[in-house]
Amino acid sequence: MNKYLKEYKWSNIRAMLRNNKVDPIECQEDFTGRLVLITGATTGIGYHTAIKFASKGANLLCINRNEEKSINLCEEIKQEYGVECNYKIADFTHLEEIKKVATDILALNQTIDVLIHNAGVYLTKKKFTDDDIETVFQVNYLGSFILNYMLKDKLKAQNHARIIFVNSEGHRFAISGLKIDDLRWKKHRYTGLKGYGSAKVAQLLSMLKFKEYFNNSGVTINAMHPGDVKTNMGENNGKLYRFFKHHFINPSAKSPKISAESLYYLGVSKDIETESGKFFNLTTEEEPAPPALDMDMAERLWDKSLQLVGME
Repeated sequence: MNKYLKEYKWSNIRAMLRNNKVDPIECQEDFTGRLVLITGATTGIGYHTAIKFASKGANLLCINRNEEKSINLCEEIKQEYGVECNYKIADFTHLEEIKKVATDILALNQTIDVLIHNAGVYLTKKKFTDDDIETVFQVNYLGSFILNYMLKDKLKAQNHARIIFVNSEGHRFAISGLKIDDLRWKKHRYTGLKGYGSAKVAQLLSMLKFKEYFNNSGVTINAMHPGDVKTNMGENNGKLYRFFKHHFINPSAKSPKISAESLYYLGVSKDIETESGKFFNLTTEEEPAPPALDMDMAERLWDKSLQLVGME
């Protein structure tokens, strides 16, 4: 039985459909000399976001899994915009690599002005990492959780920072919520939409807890749907999915530049500098689905996450 069913509102679905057609608000403010940390910055949304911030004078620290692409990205940004661009390598399917990168960042004597969690994956079939955790849940959720958790004291001590999740309207596909006692999908049938939606719900639930921690500290944490844009996500799936994506999704998809424009607004604009714990469709605020607002589940997920990543 779905305990959230009575909490769903048709008005939220109508708002989502309406907001999908709205252009993002543009921010003209400068960001020279500020440091922006972006995960998954070599392609798609991450790449265009890195370019957008660099074009406004920001320095970049990118966390990627491919070194050659990272080198090329940083060389392009340095030559084109004359800002600093550095990178660190971490494959989010390995928890220890994420922890090592977070430890390295803690050792840097630099203020992080904006932290953008963009790294993600979409799989149509259930798969597990070497850490024996379902892959989509680990990459899309636990990766961002570890970074936030390990960096939280540093960010709080700075008295300012903005954390942004590249989340998704796809969190609404987890209609009955996060199955926290069945994260290996033994009791429930796994589908790509359910797995992806569950990971995104988990990310939004963690936002509730991190918002509590950062309350009145000058640090904000928000999430956004990046728009229906054309990216490489899902290209690692089978022929049938790729055919569907290329012929039915990509033709109407927009450029990831609108995602980058939105992330720049959310990371820089003074209009929302005190907003925290909010979900945006690009730059329009929306109410998340009921499972993403369950504070009791957020508490349980927090404890479960610490257990899964070995940080109890």
